[in-house]
Amino acid sequence: MTQKVHVAGVGMIPFTKPGASASYIEMGAEAVRLALADAGAGYELIRQAYVGYVYGDSTAGQSALYEVGLSGIPIVNVNNNCSTGSTALYLARQAVESGVVDCALALGFEQMKPGALGTVWQDRPPIMGKGQAVADELCGDVRIPMALCHFGGAGREHMQRYGTKVETFAAIRAKASRHAANNPLAIFRKVVSTEDVMADQQIWPGVMTRLMACPPTCGAAAALLVSERFAKKHGLRTDVAILAQSMTTDTVSSFEPPSMIRMVGFDMARAAAREVYEQAGVGPEDIRVAELHDCFAHNELLTYEALDFCSEGGAEKFVSDGDNTYGGAVVTNPSGGLLSKGHPLGATGLAQCYELTHQLRGTADRRQVEGATLALQHNLGLGGACVVTLYGRNG
Repeated sequence: MTQKVHVAGVGMIPFTKPGASASYIEMGAEAVRLALADAGAGYELIRQAYVGYVYGDSTAGQSALYEVGLSGIPIVNVNNNCSTGSTALYLARQAVESGVVDCALALGFEQMKPGALGTVWQDRPPIMGKGQAVADELCGDVRIPMALCHFGGAGREHMQRYGTKVETFAAIRAKASRHAANNPLAIFRKVVSTEDVMADQQIWPGVMTRLMACPPTCGAAAALLVSERFAKKHGLRTDVAILAQSMTTDTVSSFEPPSMIRMVGFDMARAAAREVYEQAGVGPEDIRVAELHDCFAHNELLTYEALDFCSEGGAEKFVSDGDNTYGGAVVTNPSGGLLSKGHPLGATGLAQCYELTHQLRGTADRRQVEGATLALQHNLGLGGACVVTLYGRNG
């Protein structure tokens, strides 16, 4: 028997630059306290917890949660690259939906170092071997950090295939800054123009400037998931529900034939989104607000197409028509997204959940998307995994 899963409470702390944050223990514990306060629930109600982080030792989840309570519950530590937060959410949702428990916590945090992401373990084979082979073949002409090469290479492929202009990526970054200006939890709230983005430091000439890449940041976010019967018993809110969710990993098409667009998760995202639409009986035309994994402006553009917000090759027109912001078809990343809000890897998916929960409650303040009854979340990790979640407003 499956149970309907409700988001009873969400919590998020302001994201900060590396070196300026509290410890992961303090950040994680505070996000949980905020989620519990939002739900009006005590820690003793939680029956299972799933804690996501990428850069940390094996039981860091326990270290954070022990500051909130010592109840003896199962605590599962989760690491799935940049999709870690949504993977924790996915597991918590499964636990409640299946009836194994009636109340589960998903927590994500990250205490990051400055600079581009890199490999921690140097004494063993690296991850993403299949993807890196594609990158070596198609982007062997550039010498920049791995993530910049992968997503920049995908953007360059879109430019070569469809004639997309680099200014379109700059316009996406400028849009993110306008949205983030209304988000007190975002790390960068300064509004920049398309021209400002284009004039910034060149990372890959003709393909990417520094402002088109998300910054490494520290932070934490959490969500409390409950069944409907549990919510009624304890007087918890049921105004936001998870209507559908899908998690996918790579298939042969991610790597053969070689394509940077496919290698950075396009097919994973498309498969997950279409499964979610089918589960919920809705289509992309029904979505009015979405939080997308915009680790680079290039990936946000690709994701418009992967989620069927527009046709393949149609993303530039989608941007130029203003269909990615207020007054358009789908308000994408009203929070400011990873580009402006920041990207503490383990927290990102749950920060997206935080934003969309408030959007559906109607409590997003100046970021509010009017009339939103459905909200879509896309969280991607290379290596790889993609989680797409559809939330709906009850009543």
